[in-house]
Amino acid sequence: MKRVSLYPHINAYKTGMLDVDPIHTLYWEESGNPEGIPVVFFHGGPGAGTVPENRRFFDPSSYRIVLFDQRGSGRSTPLGETRNNTTQLLLADIEVLRQFLGIERWVVFGGSWGSTLALVYAETFPDRCLALLLRGIFLCRQQEVDWFLYGMKAFFPENWASFSGHLPVSERQDLLHNYHQRLVNPDPAIHMPAALAWSIYEGSCSTLMPNASGISQFFNDRFALGLARMEAHYFVNNSFLPENFILEHVDAVCGIPGVIVQGRYDMVCPLTTAADLSKAWRRAQFKVVADAGHSASEEGISAALVSATDDFRDGGVV
Repeated sequence: MKRVSLYPHINAYKTGMLDVDPIHTLYWEESGNPEGIPVVFFHGGPGAGTVPENRRFFDPSSYRIVLFDQRGSGRSTPLGETRNNTTQLLLADIEVLRQFLGIERWVVFGGSWGSTLALVYAETFPDRCLALLLRGIFLCRQQEVDWFLYGMKAFFPENWASFSGHLPVSERQDLLHNYHQRLVNPDPAIHMPAALAWSIYEGSCSTLMPNASGISQFFNDRFALGLARMEAHYFVNNSFLPENFILEHVDAVCGIPGVIVQGRYDMVCPLTTAADLSKAWRRAQFKVVADAGHSASEEGISAALVSATDDFRDGGVV
């Protein structure tokens, strides 16, 4: 019988801080079965960080669950640091962590920006990936960033009005660069209101039905700063990738089994992006959740993700 809910809460059995350069130190943890199938969780954002709830997508008796916070995110230090923070350096960090933990190959699990990083990682290091289990696909194309900044207005006009309204009217034609300018300002009186406006906008658009408890973290100062500053930093730099890089290099992952889970009413990362990936990566199973938006906390999304990890455990993702 298929499981339709998250696994029970568990504690990490090992945690640590890993120095990756003179500026950045990464938080990492392990939970579940130390002898189980290695799986690494790539969080979203960039900048969102991990939370204990993320352990619950995996059968703790079968998986060796690795969580870590990317540069500038979560419990990694310094929070919100943009220096030495690029996609290529994140990829290098993942390899440093894999080798540090003594893992040869692992399942890669990621949603939203985590799906971006997972795909670029797999295209760069395909031999390290047992499978890709992805949710809420984001391919970092300019059209997707523009949708986030302007397109969601069509469905969330009141939320967009609050988001854009943080800036003077004269600056609203270029939301990204004018937000970025505020978010990297060292004065908390300038960067924190901007971070909260950005974060609350994203969180408020991330579920099909209003869910105050499910998006409460987006109202937290620390979470908002990491999320908003990192997203703006990556977006103004085109995520440090050439346009359409992932789809143009997707042949590298065509030999890797995978699952794509996508909410039909995902307004943050629309379904058409996942469909583009599915068309290019035929081996992956494509699961559209009929009654969900973007958030992994939505019941249908979480059930589909647990089903995917269970299926891989049981040999059903090939």
